[in-house]
Amino acid sequence: MTDSSSAFRIPARRAVGAVAAGLAAMAVPLTLGLAGAPAQAARADTDHDGMPNQWEARHGLDPHRANAHADADKDGLANIREFRNHTDPQVQDTDGDGEDDGDEVSDQDPSTDPTDADTDDDGTVDGDEDSDGDGVDNEDEDDADEACAADDEDSDGNGVDDEDENDQGTGQGEDQGDDACADDNGGNSDSGDQGGDQGGDSGRTGSRVVWYAVK
Repeated sequence: MTDSSSAFRIPARRAVGAVAAGLAAMAVPLTLGLAGAPAQAARADTDHDGMPNQWEARHGLDPHRANAHADADKDGLANIREFRNHTDPQVQDTDGDGEDDGDEVSDQDPSTDPTDADTDDDGTVDGDEDSDGDGVDNEDEDDADEACAADDEDSDGNGVDDEDENDQGTGQGEDQGDDACADDNGGNSDSGDQGGDQGGDSGRTGSRVVWYAVK
């Protein structure tokens, strides 16, 4: 004679097992969805300009306004290229080596990296290197190639451009290089910069020379 209670227990166990398996199957995509949420947030790009919202907000850009081709820091490198090259769109010279980010990226020279002040680790910052061996520092060559005399940053407000302080080895302020020209009317352009400062800043004129004399 068959025990009816045991016969009932077998299908019941199977039913419980089936329910458990179903719940487990439902939990897998839910878990995967939760795990993928941070990654999706990191990739979110509300204005569809190629730069993630998080990156734009972290670097002082508006994630709700397409500004990929703007140049927030006037270093010759558009915001989208700053993102792709891992540089700071608000700082002209991310690694502080004397060369603007735009110059280091555009010259496509493997001996300079816009995120590494001393790419070859030889103790000389990239801006003071002479990559092509012509006797002119990289920084000065890049200045000479600019379309016009550009406004120089003076981070510490002491009357000496960051670029010049880098040349002198004083290291004051953050050496952010030269601004790109805002317009063709000169603005605050320093006419003494024409020619790329190849004379060790001797070509600079006006009040700056007077400051050096007093110093």
